[in-house]
Amino acid sequence: MRRPTITDIAERVGVSKGAVSFALNGRPGVGEATRARILQVAKEMNWRPHSAARALSGARAEAVGLVIARPASTLGVEPFFAQLLSGLQAGLSAQSVALHLLIVEDVEAEMEVYREWASAHRVDGFVMVDLKVRDPRIEVLEEAGTPAVVLGGPGKHGSLSSVWADDRGAMLSVVDYLAALGHRRIAHVAGLPAFRHTQRRMRALHDRAGRLDLEEAVSVPTDFSDSEGAAATRALLSRPRRPTAIVYDSDVMALAGLGVAGEMGVKVPDELSIVAFDDSVLTRIAHPAISALSRDTFAFGKQLAEVMLEIIAEPGLRRDVKTATPRLVVRESTAPPGTWQEN
Repeated sequence: MRRPTITDIAERVGVSKGAVSFALNGRPGVGEATRARILQVAKEMNWRPHSAARALSGARAEAVGLVIARPASTLGVEPFFAQLLSGLQAGLSAQSVALHLLIVEDVEAEMEVYREWASAHRVDGFVMVDLKVRDPRIEVLEEAGTPAVVLGGPGKHGSLSSVWADDRGAMLSVVDYLAALGHRRIAHVAGLPAFRHTQRRMRALHDRAGRLDLEEAVSVPTDFSDSEGAAATRALLSRPRRPTAIVYDSDVMALAGLGVAGEMGVKVPDELSIVAFDDSVLTRIAHPAISALSRDTFAFGKQLAEVMLEIIAEPGLRRDVKTATPRLVVRESTAPPGTWQEN
């Protein structure tokens, strides 16, 4: 079906195209009765503004873009992203702003979408996730000139605004807790090493290991999937001197690790303590329930939306917002290491 145009509306109402344009853009120059009739006909015809024309007029798209370069299968099972997206959309919906979500194959494709959507004025701003070391996307977004908020920090990200949580502080709290329980061999099943937050967590474990004089502190990067989380756990538990505690970068991987421990006859928490970096219903219903770093991810998403709307409303504004540091919730999956490790 052909897309209705301003000409179609003008012919239906019996007015000029200029009058239709005035009415649709809320400009003076047309009577209120005529304006009401034009808007009614536009609604009946399901008319929508063309993105290019809207860009030329300076009108807003009333939408925010989120482009994610991760496998859709991985995102589909992560409660963190589900809660983040729910909070983000809830915050945007409060001002009738939509969220345009697109999942792409890689960062190159992601950057191309930024360029295309910005040039066509498809969105009023972008939310960028999975901040990388020396991230090339920052320069692309700056060149596009569209407001953008980076989920990740600390530190400056060019002229872009950011919303972030202290991953380093959260990891340090976990390592301190496990060391206080008596664990001297701690492993970390990490996410993608190119991500800034993965690097901060890995570095935090390494730094604390020296201060606490741990016997071993090792990080094993993965792609965040349950399969790689399970494989990393299996390799760690197959060592002659296996770790007595494992910290996982996601709840999904922690659950996979718990399953592998059961498969290999390693008792949790008697022989192995497990901690998840994200809290969710998965960590709460597992048996034993998994200790986890918890935060209100829905509220995190809403705060991200609030900052996004602020910088759209005030171009040139730069915000750097630190949110609450995830706090450790202790459950049944952590305990002092058993006496078997001394043998």
